[in-house]
Amino acid sequence: MTWRNSIGQTDVVARVIGGDKSDRALFNRPRITIAKRASKSDSVRLPVSVFGDHRHRSLVHLAICALSPLTMGERKLTAPLILTLVASLFFQIWASDPLFYESFDESFEARWTVSEQADYQGTWKHSKSDGHEDYGLLVSQQAQKYAIVKELEEPIVLKDGTIVLQFEVRLQNGLECGGAYLKYLRPQEAGWTPKGFNNESPYTIMFGPDKCGSTNKVHFILQHKNPKTGKFVEHHLKYPPSVPVDKNSHVYTAILKPDNELKILIDGEEKKKANFLSSDDFEPALIPPKMIPDPDDKKPEDWDERAKIPDPDAVKPDDWDEEAPMEIEDEEAVKPEGWLDDEPEDVDDPEATKPEDWDDEEDGEWEAPKVDNPKCEEAPGCGEWKRPVKRNPAYKGKWSAPLIDNPNYKGIWKPQEIDNPEYYELDKPNFEPIAAIGIEIWTMQDGILFDNILIASDEKVAEQYRLETWKPKSEVEKEKQKAEEAAAEFKDGLSGFQKKIFDVLYKIADVPFLEPYKIKIIDVIEKAEKQPTITIGVLVSTVVVFITVILRLLFGGKKQPQAPVAPTASETKPARAAENDAAATTEEKEENGKADDASAPRARKSRRET
Repeated sequence: MTWRNSIGQTDVVARVIGGDKSDRALFNRPRITIAKRASKSDSVRLPVSVFGDHRHRSLVHLAICALSPLTMGERKLTAPLILTLVASLFFQIWASDPLFYESFDESFEARWTVSEQADYQGTWKHSKSDGHEDYGLLVSQQAQKYAIVKELEEPIVLKDGTIVLQFEVRLQNGLECGGAYLKYLRPQEAGWTPKGFNNESPYTIMFGPDKCGSTNKVHFILQHKNPKTGKFVEHHLKYPPSVPVDKNSHVYTAILKPDNELKILIDGEEKKKANFLSSDDFEPALIPPKMIPDPDDKKPEDWDERAKIPDPDAVKPDDWDEEAPMEIEDEEAVKPEGWLDDEPEDVDDPEATKPEDWDDEEDGEWEAPKVDNPKCEEAPGCGEWKRPVKRNPAYKGKWSAPLIDNPNYKGIWKPQEIDNPEYYELDKPNFEPIAAIGIEIWTMQDGILFDNILIASDEKVAEQYRLETWKPKSEVEKEKQKAEEAAAEFKDGLSGFQKKIFDVLYKIADVPFLEPYKIKIIDVIEKAEKQPTITIGVLVSTVVVFITVILRLLFGGKKQPQAPVAPTASETKPARAAENDAAATTEEKEENGKADDASAPRARKSRRET
């Protein structure tokens, strides 16, 4: 692409050379060449490395605007001045470039290394996100361990300035038990290779979702080196945010500020703010306590921690009976009238029979199973009557002396405190560089899709990538989710409406004058309940039956009208014609010896068949 700005006799030419989305990794960027050309022999060129995205056009536009005023009039600018102006213009652009970016638009095999450790049998795949044309790194199998790592060409230093860690995860099949976090590895020991990546590979930061049982958190764990001991200690963020429970794409962002502030964002919204040096925010605290309990201090043998002791002067009362039972028989109880003393509570089941294949020699003598004695159901009780028990008023239990204040009480013993040999002061965390990015997880679910892994030194850059890569997908997924929820609500509402309709239909079927039709009406209603989509049709059919019967009762009863002597005007009226047809039909049925009431079901059957 080439843009040209011509003012007077001077042209400003900008040309983008190469580059596409897959080139947006570090040290693999397209190049922009900008030249101010006053004549064929006067040319100054400045190569500038930028990312091959939509910023090409705006970047060149800024450069042209900066050079255009300098070409007006007859003034001549020297090449060094132009070089200085353009270089300063692009300095801030270079500073805001991502330090690392992985879009997974192309297959990952050439850039990422799958661990060859025996524990990691899960298969990674390059796959599209469900419903999108965007690709990502997919966890393709259930109940497996996975490990994959990407070594950076140069370690990323975290000690100076802002650092933003960001990546997308979509739990396409949900997450009941498993992790979906990233490990930002520090430089490994000599001899380590990516193929040996496992859960023991030391990292600087572990960040991302983790959910299983009671665990539901977005981890942020920092492995920090104690300068006194040289040991690395894991420091966990307290009260981290929860993992979103839906199956949509979500972007997780951790912002490390130079003032020791940490911010955790989910989908660009701040969910947690903490301070690396605060003991309220990390467990254990990055700065160890200044004083600790003396591990060699021992509690004296005569140290009495009992606040209360039994009164040594107390004496058990003479009337205190320790042998008295807690409960005794109620002597005032009387056997209820009608109690069946001679009837057992259980009797042999009279309906039980000995199985045909029962062998007395092998199986033993057959006995019928027991059932409750039916005679006992009508009586107060059966079997031997016994007096109920009640609490013994004389019961006092085991005697013990009352407690008094201990005159020798010294309190709860604690070891004395000494200076902590591991204590150190800290102005800011001593972050280890990030030399590689790894995913090392165990999960029961498949369908976990990682995408758009980013490390940047500018929050605005991370925000821009969120808007370009995650936001469009999220909006599509949210609209789909809303449509599905609306459909579910409509279905639930329809189910409730249908239940009310069926209740009404059953009440209609119980109307006395519909008794001849009741069985058939109920049969149709029951079929409709199994196929709710035909509810309206059933409702209409029932109403038709109801109206038909009403009309028959009004116009087609047993009392038949006299046959007309001669045709009248009623022959032209549909209602009278229907009445005459009904009368003729009834007379015909009566001649066949069938009751008038029995004619109604046949009429109903005929209507259904038509």
